[in-house]
Amino acid sequence: MLALTDLGLSLSTMPSVLAIFWFDVHHIGLDACLTQMFFIHTLSSVESGILVAMALDRLVAICAPLNYTRILTHYTVVCLSGAALLRGAALLAPLPLFLRAFPFCGANILSHSYCYYPDMLNLACGDVTFSSVYGLICVLCTFVVDVVFIIASYMKILGTIMKLGIQDRNWRSLQTCACHICTVLVFYLPLISLAVLHRYSQETPPILYTTMSNAYLLMTPLLNPLVYSLKSRQIQAALRKRFWVQRVIAGE
Repeated sequence: MLALTDLGLSLSTMPSVLAIFWFDVHHIGLDACLTQMFFIHTLSSVESGILVAMALDRLVAICAPLNYTRILTHYTVVCLSGAALLRGAALLAPLPLFLRAFPFCGANILSHSYCYYPDMLNLACGDVTFSSVYGLICVLCTFVVDVVFIIASYMKILGTIMKLGIQDRNWRSLQTCACHICTVLVFYLPLISLAVLHRYSQETPPILYTTMSNAYLLMTPLLNPLVYSLKSRQIQAALRKRFWVQRVIAGE
């Protein structure tokens, strides 16, 4: 599901990005923009929910390993996945409807190479207080709640490992969380940075603003496959063999 969500984010974002950088097309219709915005925000919420489900998986595997198969059954996994999808779609479906009701009477120049809700809200004419508050509620009900749960999960995991003592087996159990932690950081750090940049957009250099806005959606699908590929023992062995051969040749 993480791979499918990343693929969906890429497919939602890349058409407008490639249109700008490859074909110098800088216009997009309102309906197309609202559709892109819905999929971007919905899939971002779904990915956040998947990261929570993965944190739960690590929590059960380390803190209750004997009950792992009883707790995380196929039915439970389907329910968690469906809940993440329904939450994102239900919460974010009203956003395009709110924006569709407003006139756009200004220059209508977006700050990003894709349609982003706070960016479009700044272009709408009229009283956008309710829409802005609803967007904040969506953030609180998705990303903030998810981050709190992930942090609480890892605090519980660390507490369990410390009680068991620092042994090789317990240390290997903690290492299994490394890929998930990297994925969480890759997803949330650009998201938080972009939110901060929107708050201080007047003082932000244009190059930094453009870089972070593209990294928010393009860096996560790019790095996640690398993070989980490097976990494979076969790939690790191939990399060690490759670099060892290079060092031998360089030495000769």
